[in-house]
Formats: sequence, structure tokens, C-alpha cells
Amino acid sequence: MKVLSFFFKARAVEKTGDDTAASSLLAFVWRMTRWHQVWACLLAVLVAILNLAPIELQRRIVNEVVETQNVPLLLQFGMFYLGIIIVHQAVKMALNTYQVWMTESTNLYTRRHLLGLYGNSIEDEGDKNSGQVVSIVGTEVDKLGGFVGEGLSQSCANVALLVGVLGYMLVVEPTIALFAVGFLIPQIIVTPLMQRYLNKLVERHVGYMRTLGDEVSELDATHEPNDLGILKKIFSNRLRFNMLKFLLKAILNLLNSLGPLAVLLYGGYMVMMGETQVGVIVAFISGFDRISGPVRELVGFYRVCAQANVQHRMISKWMDKMAN
Repeated sequence: MKVLSFFFKARAVEKTGDDTAASSLLAFVWRMTRWHQVWACLLAVLVAILNLAPIELQRRIVNEVVETQNVPLLLQFGMFYLGIIIVHQAVKMALNTYQVWMTESTNLYTRRHLLGLYGNSIEDEGDKNSGQVVSIVGTEVDKLGGFVGEGLSQSCANVALLVGVLGYMLVVEPTIALFAVGFLIPQIIVTPLMQRYLNKLVERHVGYMRTLGDEVSELDATHEPNDLGILKKIFSNRLRFNMLKFLLKAILNLLNSLGPLAVLLYGGYMVMMGETQVGVIVAFISGFDRISGPVRELVGFYRVCAQANVQHRMISKWMDKMAN
């Protein structure tokens, strides 16, 4: 019960008496979570290790059990495999709960803090920019809090799994591993180039939404919705953003699919030549299936981190404006 009560109570952020924004996104993350972020990252690495273990089991089942038709050994491997799956899911659920707790604790504190600054500004200078407050306290805080809760720990899990799988492949069969890993390199090159333009579109969208909030708060009966020119700008900006995002996703999916295909073709040839075993090919395909998700999520982390940095920078500017 104490564990449950812990997660249903928001983390109390230390009061510093300083209303200024954190100097950077990472400084904000540390201010909101402290050592909880470190424990979440360690838990995420454990999740990655448990997700890596079945790859070797699959190789050994094919090479040592199927070929020898050893039923008792098959049952032993099967029970061990099942145990790893159960433990993996339990630890993963604990990690997800921890991440949600950090996210919502951050959202609660940030909303209270920003509304307090806005309230003080109203007392000093009167009500202004109420539409921006709705946008900031609503959607912008949610996105920033989501990064605080999940961004770093999830990226730790993905990096650990990616390094673990690639290291395993290089140890077991380096020739196939190097041949297939070549399809991951273009992703590292393409993603940052396209993300730069996506970041500009995200920042532009945040500005448009704040402007929309201000214009809506000033509407009266004489205005028509079509009079709001900002709506067309939002439509055009979001259309460009989604088209570029889908193009990036299509390129990454294509490259991720070529890796397993390379393993099947080149690895199959090596099996026919007697240079490797079938179990190695099975393990490698399973390994690529496991790292395709982390690769996509690491690309997503780069995007989410960049967007969260934009959100933090714009909220910081708003905080400075309220303070002054």
C-alpha cells in the first residue's frame, strides 16, 4: 500500500524562491525529477537487458535442441524463456508507471507555477494575453512534461538494446553483422538534416496557436470565424509538417526493412556454403526485429527532444515576459 500511495502522490519540487525559468531543457528535467530520473534510466537499462536475452535462447534452441531432438532440453529452454518474458513485462510495467508519475508530477508543478506568475501579472498590469495562457498551460506543458517523464529513460533503454544487439551480432557472426548494419548508417545521416526543418515548423506552429488563443479571446458577435487569417497559416504549416514527417518515416521504414532482407540473402548463402548455422540467421532476424523499434524511437527521441527544447525556450520567454 505504501508503494501505491507513493505513486498517487505528486513529487514535491523543492522551492528555490526563484521564479526564472531553468537555464536549459536538461536543467529543467533535473529540477523536476532529481535522482528519480537516474533510477528510471537504470530501470530502463534492465528492461533492455531482459529484452536482449531471448535472442541467444532462440539461437540455442534451433542449433542445440532442434537438430538433436532433445525434448527435455527443449522444455528447459522453454521454461527459462517464459520466465524471462514474465520478468521483462513486470519490470517494463514498473518503468511505465514510474515514467507516468514523473510526467504528471511535472505537469502539476509547472501549471501551478505558470498560473501563479500569470496571476501576479494580472494584479500588477491587468489581464492580458489570456489566450496564450490557455495554450501554454494546456498543450505546451503536456508535451514538455512528457519529455521529462519518458524522454531520457526511454532513450537509455533504446541505446542499451541497440548496443547489446549489435554487440551480440558482431561477436556471433561479424561478417553478417557488418553487412546488415550498413543499412542503419543512412538513418543517422538523413534524420538530423530533415529534423532541422521540422523544428522550424514546430516553433512556428506554437507561435500560431498562441496568436489564435489571443484572437479567439477577443472575438465578439461581429466577427466571423473565416475572418481569422491565422487559421489558414495553421493549416498550411501543419500540412507541410506532416508531409515531411511522413516522408522521413517512409525512408526510415524502408531502411529498417532492408536490414533483415540482407541477413536472409547473405546469411542464407553462408548457410548453404556451410560457413554458419541456421540458428544464427534466426537470431539475427530476431535481433533486427528488436532493434528496428529502438532505432525508430531514437529517431523519435531526437525529434521529441528538439520539439521539447523549442517548447521550453518559448515558455521561458513567456515567463520572463510575465516577470517583467
